[in-house]
Amino acid sequence: MKNVLIVGIGTGNPEHITIQAVNALNRADVLFVPTKGEAKAQLADIRRDIVSRYVTRPQSRVVEFAVPVRQTAERSYHQSVDQWHAAIAEAYQRLLLEELKDAETGAFLVWGDPMLYDSTIRIIERVRALETVPFDYSVIPGITSIQALAASHRIPLNLVGKPVEITTGRRLAESFPEKTGTAVVMLDGEQAFMKIEDPDARIYWGAYLGTAQEIVMSGRLADVKDEILKTRAEARARHGWIMDIYLLQKGRDFEE
Repeated sequence: MKNVLIVGIGTGNPEHITIQAVNALNRADVLFVPTKGEAKAQLADIRRDIVSRYVTRPQSRVVEFAVPVRQTAERSYHQSVDQWHAAIAEAYQRLLLEELKDAETGAFLVWGDPMLYDSTIRIIERVRALETVPFDYSVIPGITSIQALAASHRIPLNLVGKPVEITTGRRLAESFPEKTGTAVVMLDGEQAFMKIEDPDARIYWGAYLGTAQEIVMSGRLADVKDEILKTRAEARARHGWIMDIYLLQKGRDFEE
């Protein structure tokens, strides 16, 4: 039977990768590196760097593959994501059929952590459901962008004794600040923080975390949100892409 490793590689710093992940990559016969076009070439370059730094197994080989582009026109959000995942599952199926021999192990290098706002596990399960290629798989955790954000800002993630919500920009208004005092927003193409009017809210924002282009900004939301918006737009125009995350918080430690 073929084997698949889903390996979390952290958020861009090659030193994020764990010893467990290094050992997993060195068990792989084939290392699958996704490419997402010229604009996001740096993401593939970081994966290549990790392979060159840590993989010492001489018989392993790298196979690069193009990730299908999500189509959003005339589709709801859920429809577009479902169809996108189906297209990626077809690409994975071809890789496992054509690039991986029976009893060999293939590794997918996954940005951040495969268990948190990443769909590699879901897509691998789709491939299994197709029943065209028998395989088993394991998952190796990685450092998340949440950890990288808190470390760069030198802050604990939670207030003492208080919960943390992890959400998206589309759902932010449902919870912060009325229902939760700390919200981490991982996917926000609309910059939902601009609509938060609470005068006591604070923001800790970061982009390109773990890379040489890392940018972090923080402060009272009302004071810094316009500057964050401007900085974000300039960075996206300069690099052609952006990955960012932020933490919104209201309240203090030991405050009832």
